[in-house]
Amino acid sequence: MLRRTLLTAAMGAALLTGPALAQPTGSTPQEWADIERMAREIAEPRFPNRAFSPTAFGGKADGKTDALPAIRAAIDAASKAGGGRVELSPGVWFVKGPVVLKSRIDLHLAKGATLLFSPVADHYLPAVKTRWEGTEVLTYSPLIYAPDVEDVAITGEGVIDGNAASEFHAWHKLAEPDFQRLRRMGFQGVPLAQRTFGKGTHLRPPLIQVFGGQRIKLEGFTAKNSPFWVNHIVYADQVIVRKIRVDSHFPNNDGVDVESSTRVVVEDSWFRTGDDSVVIKSGRDLDGRTIGKPSAYVLVRRNDMGGEDGIALGSEMSGGIHDVFFTDNVLRKGLSAIRFKANLDRGGTVQRIRVRNFKVEDFGTLFWFQLNYPGELGGNFPSTYRDIVFENFEVGEVGTFFDAHAPAQAPLRDVLLKNVTLKSAKKTFVLENVERLKLDNVTVAGQPLDLPR
Repeated sequence: MLRRTLLTAAMGAALLTGPALAQPTGSTPQEWADIERMAREIAEPRFPNRAFSPTAFGGKADGKTDALPAIRAAIDAASKAGGGRVELSPGVWFVKGPVVLKSRIDLHLAKGATLLFSPVADHYLPAVKTRWEGTEVLTYSPLIYAPDVEDVAITGEGVIDGNAASEFHAWHKLAEPDFQRLRRMGFQGVPLAQRTFGKGTHLRPPLIQVFGGQRIKLEGFTAKNSPFWVNHIVYADQVIVRKIRVDSHFPNNDGVDVESSTRVVVEDSWFRTGDDSVVIKSGRDLDGRTIGKPSAYVLVRRNDMGGEDGIALGSEMSGGIHDVFFTDNVLRKGLSAIRFKANLDRGGTVQRIRVRNFKVEDFGTLFWFQLNYPGELGGNFPSTYRDIVFENFEVGEVGTFFDAHAPAQAPLRDVLLKNVTLKSAKKTFVLENVERLKLDNVTVAGQPLDLPR
């Protein structure tokens, strides 16, 4: 089934989600073999073997001269030649505006190179088409922006720095009116052309965003001081995120957000973030349901995660999420280790989620299902979360073991907790509208844990 749907996706047809399974009894070896085969078969981006340096176009890595014209010239030259590697040599490459990538470009940051972005918000105008917390909008450009591309990479051991002095960081406290206005526009189906949030508005851009593409690779670099989400993958297919480091602690600094994308691997990376480490999403409310692009066939493995939260699904998941696999990750300390979200404005179905072989240190909550997340717009589009397996967890101390709240018309269904060992938990269960939750060999402080009666 998985191979057939992958072939269908590769041909550009609609993904098949299939029926929900019966109550899970655990993940199967075949499921894991299929997703690992998918990971091996993801095509890496292809580039001609030629290099272009911004220094050839007058660029200086002195930390104060605007190197953006030279970097853009190198990208343009590489693109006109059919592609290649744009190399940033050691030094500080200061840029007064976004770096826009084109197809068949590998932006390579050598060890010792820093791409430092201007702190001035106006430098990231004019507005571009993007997705902001799950709703399409015309607004400030991502700092590195790759729209509608094929064969694009960001590689190397250098640093991508959103700038600790950026004006964007203060916008966290100013954004609520614009955020709510955009939410209403997406909920009501206001045409995209009327959703312009330019100068005078306060929607922070991500550090890196791929907005439509295939054969994408992010590898090796360190990202810090992001204005908003750090690595945002939207509408992409065949994506590799490998051996990156995210050390970014401003509000909403998710490490990687996979949104409405397919055949994605996030592996061997290190996250210390101001929010979730790795999140799977697929759009918000009517806008997300209308676009209708799910996130599917995602493998997240062998990552070291630390921050406010560990892994998350939603709350922007209106286009659906299915066949997502997390394995062999380490979660350090934070508020919630596993956080899945939705509300009555969303709609959408999340199913066939497999999470195994986790080492978890100390968290306020281990498993947190907020399926009644605040939805201020009065929708009646319940989301469905079902067929979810958590197995082989070694856990330290937690405040609450399993906290789940779902609306009555769409209960959380068919969740299995198998082979979970906790050192201690102050509280075990908080359950609201949960059906067919099953425990198999779950212990706290050496004692078997049973469901509340």
